[in-house]
Amino acid sequence: MARIVRHNDESVREGYIRNGGKEVKLFTSALKAFQCNNRIVMAQRKHLDDFVRGRIIGRLECGRTQLEVSEELGIAQSVISRLWQRFQDDGNVSRCYSTGRPRVTTPNEDRYLAVTAKRNRRSTASDLSRQLSSATGTTVSRQTVYRRLGHIGLYARRLVRCVPLTATHCHLRLAWSREHALWTPQQWSCVMFSDESRFSLQSDSRRTFIWRAPGTRYHQENTIERHGYGGVGWLVWGGIILGSRTDLHVQSVTMTGHIYQDVILEQHVHECLQSEDTTRMDWPSYLPDLNPIEHVWDMLGRRIAARQPHPTCLPELRRALLDEWCNIPQDQIDNLILSMPRRCKACIASSGRHTPY
Repeated sequence: MARIVRHNDESVREGYIRNGGKEVKLFTSALKAFQCNNRIVMAQRKHLDDFVRGRIIGRLECGRTQLEVSEELGIAQSVISRLWQRFQDDGNVSRCYSTGRPRVTTPNEDRYLAVTAKRNRRSTASDLSRQLSSATGTTVSRQTVYRRLGHIGLYARRLVRCVPLTATHCHLRLAWSREHALWTPQQWSCVMFSDESRFSLQSDSRRTFIWRAPGTRYHQENTIERHGYGGVGWLVWGGIILGSRTDLHVQSVTMTGHIYQDVILEQHVHECLQSEDTTRMDWPSYLPDLNPIEHVWDMLGRRIAARQPHPTCLPELRRALLDEWCNIPQDQIDNLILSMPRRCKACIASSGRHTPY
């Protein structure tokens, strides 16, 4: 039966087989199949450990040929040949481990990148690369800048949009949180959270990246303070309470202060307060992160964005708002209301500034 013989590198390339003591050249198709299988085996080959290297050298020193050792151990003859040649040159058979490509930047240059990114958190990787080149003469790529900053925990992230806060706002937020931090779930179950929000046909996507470390998302230097956005849409009002919710009231966004007071406050808010026989709680201004209904608006917006097909006109958007408001699970709303103690503690921990909520 014919078997493949590897006399040396030339015989393998020429593709000879031995059949009954005669060497016969392979046909073109058979030669290609053999070379293909040989490449697959070589691609799956792993580095030899020191024990196998010692076995190879020991057999060769005992007078065995490279071909016999190759067939016995199932290792390519070229590998055995290189190993034997290296052993004869310096007497070493262990694999030489390299440290890889040398680092382009020095530790001082790495610290320069970190300090520059922290001083100007809105610098891009290209900006940092140019600043490093002008300061030290070292040219690095954007990917290198990403890796160096990633080693110290700085990653490119978007700014967090928060409401503008003054010292007075922070003081009022902190006082309110301290007053209600020890409220029990039974006390919060008697509170109805209401607010208005705005939904438009166009989304507000402003992707500005900064350099920040994990856990510093709501630090002052990592946030951007911005008021509401414009666009065609609807102004909605609703209220949530533990175990229930009000109807969603949808109004036109082209609304002045007088219309807002006459329509939203007089018709919906006051009517709701009288029907439920409730009293108004003092609520400081600029306290949206402590109002759980803000997360309900976020859920409602995500549901609107996920609708297929997406609303393309105002009547479709109005119907979608009313439908999705009723489809929000009540248990999710209840979980948001029961998170009020944690929200107060977070506001106290941040000294009245922005919280993760």
